[in-house]
Amino acid sequence: MIDRPFFINQVLTALKRAPVVALLGPRQCGKTTLARMIAGDDSIFFDLEAVSDRRRLQNPELVLGAASGTVILDEIQAMPELFPVLRVLADRPGRRTRFLILGSASPHIVANVSESLAGRVEFIELSGFILDEVSVSADRKLWVRGGFPRSFLAKSEVDSLAWREGFIRTFLERDIPQLGIRIAAAALRRFWTMLAHYHGQTWNGSELGRSLGLSDKTVRSYLDVLTGTFMVRQLQPWHENIAKRQVKAPKLFLRDSGILHALLTLNNLHELIGHPRVGASWEGFALEQVLQSVGPSEAFFWATHGGAELDLMFMRGGRRYGVEFKFSEAPKATRSLHTAILSLQLEHVWIVCPGKHVYPIDEKITVCPLKDIKGIAAHIK
Repeated sequence: MIDRPFFINQVLTALKRAPVVALLGPRQCGKTTLARMIAGDDSIFFDLEAVSDRRRLQNPELVLGAASGTVILDEIQAMPELFPVLRVLADRPGRRTRFLILGSASPHIVANVSESLAGRVEFIELSGFILDEVSVSADRKLWVRGGFPRSFLAKSEVDSLAWREGFIRTFLERDIPQLGIRIAAAALRRFWTMLAHYHGQTWNGSELGRSLGLSDKTVRSYLDVLTGTFMVRQLQPWHENIAKRQVKAPKLFLRDSGILHALLTLNNLHELIGHPRVGASWEGFALEQVLQSVGPSEAFFWATHGGAELDLMFMRGGRRYGVEFKFSEAPKATRSLHTAILSLQLEHVWIVCPGKHVYPIDEKITVCPLKDIKGIAAHIK
């Protein structure tokens, strides 16, 4: 088992502030394990996918209202009718109970959660393992296998790939229908595989729809499902009133590199390094690591139709910062990057790469190996 102090501290701090804390993330990313690590002797645990626990909650206001300490409700999306009950209990005067709810779907997928618990809930998003939690020397292994605990900790590459393929099947055939979403597993699998080939590119619903023989509206609904279940990240474009035509479609990434490689049928590092999408795969992997390390409230990319672009932009303390991802041992600052710095008035930019040394290119540009990305977070504090 790998300790996860960063996320544990986040949850414990949130439980002191809010009556309800929602720990959200994809299936099998370690939410239940983390909750059990946090749970004290006075905690009560309900698995809402277990028939026995659902029966215990036939009168939820009575049962949960009598509880004390921390109440953990696992897979909350299985019983969305609990959200109004939690609102009532959270508003009771002199309450001493805290509720930790675990979910595998975003508030946009689970009906009424945001409305029911507005002002009472704090959201924390849990990913699979990140580079901070594993040995720096295991960065290639984490990239190839992804961060899902069972995939990363598997005894062999074959076992890891077998787990990921099983995860994909179970997700499509069981998890999606349990959310009340009626999409044929085969159709969503084809779309998901197509997205893997578009990983790191801007969204073009018309092109994807034509390739799959589906309407723009249908492929957009498929994308929203995969986004809402934490399988896909839509990195939104930044645009402002400058004298350039800017890209206004989101950029798409499969959030777990191991799932990406399974969908691309890449079995090991050797096959990955020789694949045309190796650069895009590494960019998506590095992007997730930086977002987890820096933790911006919002993140964007920027691109113009003239070719200038910036892979990641975020704000901290009223200042703008940028990150470029280069799958190169010795990356250089491009003309495009200098254009982004001037157009967006960036305070500083880091070029994140798989190299070994941190070094400045000029006053506003620093090359930063992926293993040293904590330095980015330290710089902007």
